[in-house]
Amino acid sequence: MGPLNGIKIIEMAGIGPGPFCAMLLADLGADVVRLERPQNGASKESAYDVLSRGRRSVSVDLKSKEGVDTALQLISKADALIEGFRPGVMERLGLGPEVCLELNPALVFGRMTGWGQFGPLANAAGHDINYISLTGALAAIGTAESGPVAPLNLVGDFGGGSMYLAIGILSAILEAKSSGQGQVVDAAMTDGAAHLMSLMYSMKNAGRWSDERASNLLDGSAPFYGTFKCADESWVSLGPLEPQFYKLFLEKVGFSDHPTMLNQMDRASWAEKKQLLVELFLTKPRQDWCELLEGTDVCFAPVLTMAEAPEHPHNKARETFVTVHDVVQPAPAPRFSRTPGSIGRRPPNAGEHNDEVMSDWGVTAL
Repeated sequence: MGPLNGIKIIEMAGIGPGPFCAMLLADLGADVVRLERPQNGASKESAYDVLSRGRRSVSVDLKSKEGVDTALQLISKADALIEGFRPGVMERLGLGPEVCLELNPALVFGRMTGWGQFGPLANAAGHDINYISLTGALAAIGTAESGPVAPLNLVGDFGGGSMYLAIGILSAILEAKSSGQGQVVDAAMTDGAAHLMSLMYSMKNAGRWSDERASNLLDGSAPFYGTFKCADESWVSLGPLEPQFYKLFLEKVGFSDHPTMLNQMDRASWAEKKQLLVELFLTKPRQDWCELLEGTDVCFAPVLTMAEAPEHPHNKARETFVTVHDVVQPAPAPRFSRTPGSIGRRPPNAGEHNDEVMSDWGVTAL
């Protein structure tokens, strides 16, 4: 049983950060029930939808009075609710915070949006790339030649969105246990992504971060913090920021006495240092560099593809990836010594658990 065993959560079916948050909470033991519209048959891709794992599905038609009544019955039994619609949609369905909190005063009403519940952009459509654009994050990622580069949808959707919604929901549940009062959690990806940039804003305030892309310590411009192509077209990452680690790196690659490489923080020589390292790493295939540098204090790792990552010895030893129902997927995180998380269920088909959930939650059958 995970640490959230006994916590009941309703998830309004959606895409992206809402389902990721629900997956995270389900991995940690919460009983998460997804409410989704009726569908004809199961999707062929549903078995591979890792973001849907670990919870049960109830099919309800929220455009009907009966469907809304069923949803309200379930919400009355829940500790929290997750929804990721545009502002006002839940209210128009008759499932807004005022209605739900009157029915269930201790409910935590978790709202996941890109722009937030209010503000000039609140009702505009958008995606991860737009949300992180507004926070300074996207402008700081990329090279001078490439321009801004989207870091997948990790910074907005999942980092700035799902994770902040999860901690907000859990914090509010904890508070409700003592106060008996629920509340609304307004998790905006713009807010979360901005919060993730706290270190960079600290450095900027201190005059140690420039708005000029690829000119800073952590954005890939430093020769000792970046990625390098190897002789076999594979890539490696290098990050010996600390002087003792940088000194060890120079020793390992035979550059201890190279005059250009000695003054680590001499920015005037960074471009020359970078070119030397580009040429160096192209002399050997990735595996040779791994044998020389991996596992040392050089701060080195191979850049693995998603096909390669589950097979790396470290990931295998920690079971960072697991195969469940013939699907390779990331394991639950973080880890708990006494109440570990687990992947309890395969991704459900819509409405698969109607009768089971109604019975378990003590709700009138559909």
